[in-house]
Parts: sequence; structure tokens; C-alpha cells
Amino acid sequence: MRQIIAIGGGGFGREIGELKIERYIKEQSNKKNPKICFIPTATGDDASYIENFYKAFNSLECITSHIDFFKRTIDLKPHILDQDIIYVGGGNTKSMLAVWREWGLDSILKEAYENNIIMSGVSAGAICWFEKGITDSYRDSQAILPCLGFVKGICCPHYDEEPERIPYVSKSLKENKIDECIAIEGYCALHLINDKPKYSVSFNKENNTHHVSCKNNKIIHNELENIEKIRL
Repeated sequence: MRQIIAIGGGGFGREIGELKIERYIKEQSNKKNPKICFIPTATGDDASYIENFYKAFNSLECITSHIDFFKRTIDLKPHILDQDIIYVGGGNTKSMLAVWREWGLDSILKEAYENNIIMSGVSAGAICWFEKGITDSYRDSQAILPCLGFVKGICCPHYDEEPERIPYVSKSLKENKIDECIAIEGYCALHLINDKPKYSVSFNKENNTHHVSCKNNKIIHNELENIEKIRL
């Protein structure tokens, strides 16, 4: 079973709190001590982010590791394929993908996904799995960025958290730059199973995942079809 858990915002990168979404991710492995590897490339392998990862998932009794690209880098393929869960951190998506492609990590992650290793992550680590993502990798503007394409669609994180997100998605729809968008609010995750959205998982407030489209120049927000809501 292929799984992706795409988080719109929140989690251990902001604070070590109740670890609701982290616990949820661990539970999907059905293992007491799953192996989980953190990939913090989008922040340039920020040390404090890595420290928070270890604090969070060590407390959940996971077998933890991370990958550095800005120090000496391990042999990627055997390490990635030995994991139960991959967790990708937030940050600059465009730079992250460029580094991954240079190292061949994009194809390794694809193989891992096809081998039923769970893919997860927040912000950049949420949109990277889709065909395209709405990114703020550029300082002064939002952009539509080609991503890994493991699953179909265009994804926007932080939909209710960052004021520029909703206007940009609306403008892109009205100008026919995109046909539709999967918009994930903060403190919410979209759980995809076998490439299809299955659960909208809220882990703090009553937040949701939306299907956003445009008809007759009017923006329409609907719930994703055939999706179940989970409140942690």
C-alpha cells in the first residue's frame, strides 16, 4: 500500500507539543519502532530543525536518522530503501528539488514509494509529491512549481495561514493557469492511499483540505470527493 501524508503547516518544526500528527504518521507503519528518516534539505539542513526532529520522533520510540546534503552525504539508496517512513521538512521547495535531482534522490524516493515506504512531510515536504505545487520559494512572489509527480494534481499548503495563498490560487484559477487545486490548511494533513486522497487529518483546530476550482469566474471551495475526516 502506497501512502503519502502531506501536512499543510504545523508540527515539530514549530514546537514540540502533543505530537499528534507525528504520532499519526508513526501509526501508519504498524510498527512499534519504525525507521524514519528526516530530509531537511529545504532549510539547508538547519541544525535546530534536525534537533527538533530527533526530539519528536525519539520520544515516540522511532529509529531515527537524517540526510545531510551540505556536509558529507551518505550512500542514499540503501539508506532510503531501508526505512519505513520518510519525512521531508519545509523550506525552499525549488532549491530542495534541484539538490535532490543533482544527487538522484528523486528517483530513489520514487522507488521507495513504489516499495510502500511511507512518504510524509510539511509545506515543501507536502507539495513535492504532487505534479505541481504552489510555492513561496521566490522572495517576492508565489509561483507554480513542477514537482516530483508521484501523485496527480496541484497542491497548496498553508492555505489559511499565509495571506498571499488564497489570492494567488484564486488568481491562477481565474487566469486559467491551473484548472483546480488541492489546498491544505495549517494543522491539517491530507493522507493519500494508493495515489488517491483518503483522509483529511486535523490535528489542532477544525481545519480542512479543500478542492478549489473556478466556474463562471467564481471561486468554489468543496471538500475532496470520497474523503473521510479525522480529528486527532
